[in-house]
Amino acid sequence: MTPRFATDIITFYHPDFWGLDSADAVRDWALKNPERFWERVMRALVDASVTGIELTFAPGDIALALRAFGSASAFRGELAARGLSVVSAFIAGSDAPDWRHGENLPAIVADAERRAAFLAEVGAQLLVAGLPMRTTYGTRPPFFVDAAYMTRMADIAHAVGEAVAQQGVQLAFHTESHSTLWYERDIDLFMALTDPRYVWLCPDSCHIALGGGDPVAVAHRHAPRIALAHWKDAVGPIDVHLTVDETVYAQQQPYMTELGTGIVDWRGWADAMSRTPGAETVLIELDEAADPVAALRAGTAVARQYT
Repeated sequence: MTPRFATDIITFYHPDFWGLDSADAVRDWALKNPERFWERVMRALVDASVTGIELTFAPGDIALALRAFGSASAFRGELAARGLSVVSAFIAGSDAPDWRHGENLPAIVADAERRAAFLAEVGAQLLVAGLPMRTTYGTRPPFFVDAAYMTRMADIAHAVGEAVAQQGVQLAFHTESHSTLWYERDIDLFMALTDPRYVWLCPDSCHIALGGGDPVAVAHRHAPRIALAHWKDAVGPIDVHLTVDETVYAQQQPYMTELGTGIVDWRGWADAMSRTPGAETVLIELDEAADPVAALRAGTAVARQYT
């Protein structure tokens, strides 16, 4: 089976691609020009021969798609006219309810249901979530990712997973660096505590490697529950304790690299992915590429060697 290629919309957030001087400027321009933002993104996707997108935080989010085109069905039509489609949407942004304590479960479920309704109308079937972030190592009082914490997260995941399943949407969890679903042990514990009928996995090869884990081993262990995966390379494990705050994502960037230039075993990863329910999609993740078309062409060329 020849997979389709997709990418996260963050690929198109680099200021150079827009001729602007900062990420904030890109966001502000896109909010004022939603149709022009999406038209350029779609044109670039076609030029790169990448047919799927994952929506995420602003400006490439559900809200801006609705502002640009008026409805999910209209957005779907604009994409389809160019041979494109939405693969998934990531629960992200300042409007997303905090999962850490779980006291706001009705709001968490309602937010997921709203996103799932959009996905169902746009023709996608996958809602991707992340677990809350860890705190900086050494912070007092300490925050432990223990069985009690993971049980709370599993309870929330079950409620959300069951709710979105009513709309034909699957809930999958992404293995983000410095989150509480980062280390191999985190992933194994969370998956053991959750029902495979309602909770799926979206492993990220780079982030697992950054945590000192083996992405291929994780993928083989959890293959039956992998609905989608992020294909991304890493220079090596993060060997220092980064400060976990709003800058942590920027701090992680030096440890990430283009596909095929890092430590991920792409042959092993591709073999594991071929045995998963999400095998039909290869999502190349490139954070803020200055030339997204060239970067996507290079990334898909590497992936094609093994798929």
